[in-house]
This record gives sequence, C-alpha cells and structure tokens, in this order.
Amino acid sequence: MAGINDLFSRFGPPAKTKLLLLGSPDFRSENLMNQVRSLNLEHVSPATLMRSEISRRPGPAGSDEATTLARLRRWFFARKPDAGFVLVDFPATLLQAKVFDEWLDARDEALSAALAGPGSPGPVVSHYRTLGLLLEAGGPAT
Repeated sequence: MAGINDLFSRFGPPAKTKLLLLGSPDFRSENLMNQVRSLNLEHVSPATLMRSEISRRPGPAGSDEATTLARLRRWFFARKPDAGFVLVDFPATLLQAKVFDEWLDARDEALSAALAGPGSPGPVVSHYRTLGLLLEAGGPAT
C-alpha cells in the first residue's frame, strides 16, 4: 500500500487539509477511503450534525436546505481557524457549494480538494472542476 503522503502530498500539512467527499462514500477505491479515514482530521457530515442536534433538543428536526446550511454554518464558524476537516455529503447542491465558498472566503481559507465518487451531484462536481479542486475517485483531476 502506498503511503498516505503520495495522494495528499500537495495539500500541505495533513492537520490543515480540507477535503470534500462528494457522492457515495463507497468510492471505487477502498484504499483511497482508508487513506482519507487515516487522516487525523475532523470528519463531519450533515447527518452527524443532525443526530447531535436531535439528541440535545427534543422535537422534529427539519431536513430542508436552510436547516442543513444553518447547522453546517454553526459547525464551520465554531471550529478552530485553519483546522482541517473531511466533509462528507456536503455540499449536495450548487447553492450549498456557493454558500460554502463564501464561508471559506470569509475566513480566508481554501479547500485542498473535492473528491467525487459515484452519485456525486453533477452541478456540484462541475463547480469544483471549474475551480480546479476536483479529484475523481480513480485519480487526479483532469
């Protein structure tokens, strides 16, 4: 198995790596997913944040886009400046991607990469491809 630095070497220090995992987390390469999991980064998904909200606050939890954005915004701005993360299942829409870009700009941060797997939303994939951040699950961005 190749070392983790082979795939992520251009991202700088691993603790500051900021990755988006778009589409199914079951990428073609199990090795790639094992490498991503081995990074000592915070792994976040909207589903995880919703579960923690439900456990703290009784009542129905909305799953609409505004609620998702509000929960992710709270997480994003509460984390330590320049702390790395692996964000799964977000952004799921082009609107969410553009809002997330604004959050990054507001904190003067940048993504390391977005990895697209099967079932990735086409407009979101195109957005990150245009920004030069997209890596396909099978290899480097083209």
